[in-house]
Amino acid sequence: MVVGYATVHAKALLKTLVEKKRIDLDVPDDKADPRFSTDYLFGEARGQMLGVLVCRDKKGNAGILKAFSGQYNGEWLVDGWVPPLVDVEDLNSISLGVERLIKRLGSKIDVLPKEALEREELVKKRKSISQALMKDIHGLYMLPNFRGEVKSLPDAVYGDGGLPSGIGDCCAPKLLGYAARHSLTPLGLAEFYFGKENKSKTKRHGAMYASCKDKCGRILGFMLCGQGNTCPTFQKD
Repeated sequence: MVVGYATVHAKALLKTLVEKKRIDLDVPDDKADPRFSTDYLFGEARGQMLGVLVCRDKKGNAGILKAFSGQYNGEWLVDGWVPPLVDVEDLNSISLGVERLIKRLGSKIDVLPKEALEREELVKKRKSISQALMKDIHGLYMLPNFRGEVKSLPDAVYGDGGLPSGIGDCCAPKLLGYAARHSLTPLGLAEFYFGKENKSKTKRHGAMYASCKDKCGRILGFMLCGQGNTCPTFQKD
């Protein structure tokens, strides 16, 4: 894929978002949903990554896909943007009840003295429940590639070590996953940051960035299998 080929389209999307001040671009202005205002990205939530994939279908027609990283203001699905790599209903069915339990444990922990034995036990219990939930969630993520193969996230990941939070939710995996599932050939990918500068000051509004090494770099190798003769191991220079 040629990143530069998609940069023009990424810049065009950036311009449109600045002008429209919302991401639900497929509806008329009078139908716009306040949840999808770009004001959200300049508040406490700060900004997030957005991406564009230029692709071609089997008939040779070129098209543009776009994605946002993670959720947008608590929403996984927004018309005109590619969906996540996980079934949202399945995700909610296993996580909502457990997350409420984790929050209840947190409330109990907060009112106990730091030296209390009960507090230490509750902290361990919360950590154990959280780890089990994350393992279940990772198992729901199904990653396709361009060879027609599909693997769960734990089976597709490259390298040793635990899986970082949010792996599989970045723009590139969403875009490539959608392209693979719909028999589209990727031609170029570009990602940019939109919104208030992040806390670490490593990302600024409107700037283009490469896919991250610690998350995308561990799964894009598998996802790009079938684009060329080998399965690459994705690395960031």
